[in-house]
Amino acid sequence: MSVSAEAPSHERRLSLIDGGSRRPKRMHAVPVRQGPLLADGAMGTMLHHTGAAIDTCFDALNLTDPDRIVSIHQAFVDAGAELIETNTFSSTRIAMADYRLEDHVYALNLASAKIAKKAAEAFTQKNPSKPRFVAGAMGPTNRTASLSPNVNDPGFRAVSFDQLAEAYIEQAQGLIDGGVDLLLIETVFDTLNCKA
Repeated sequence: MSVSAEAPSHERRLSLIDGGSRRPKRMHAVPVRQGPLLADGAMGTMLHHTGAAIDTCFDALNLTDPDRIVSIHQAFVDAGAELIETNTFSSTRIAMADYRLEDHVYALNLASAKIAKKAAEAFTQKNPSKPRFVAGAMGPTNRTASLSPNVNDPGFRAVSFDQLAEAYIEQAQGLIDGGVDLLLIETVFDTLNCKA
């Protein structure tokens, strides 16, 4: 996010990703009101509240139950959220391997971005002076590049930096192609994972 020096004091500019073409992605700036943007709440909590079992792969619901995801996004924007996150916290090849869904990572991210964008655009169309934005949520994965999962072998790593980078690139591509306005790296527990 960047603040433009040319913007009036009551306005700031948010740099957004241009994912509307197959050309190299560019950032562009749009005016947003002064002050912080109000973000949505916890998607997992809301999914559980709607009846999804705690052991469900919440990210897979982007493909299997998109109406449930849309309704949660809609509830957040109706409650005043200006920035909604995609339902992609675990949508990397690394994390989805636990569910044997690693070959569906691009589709999960693409679908989730389109679902969130649909909710944001529907609200913005009705309220053009109050635009809503979509953040592509990128969680930490379920593996760490800095620590060994085996206390008896402290040099062992369950994932490499390059594997993490490739997984995040694949996730980001699906999110960008689906139309997110920005990427949100969240819940970082390992700065090396974040760097990837």
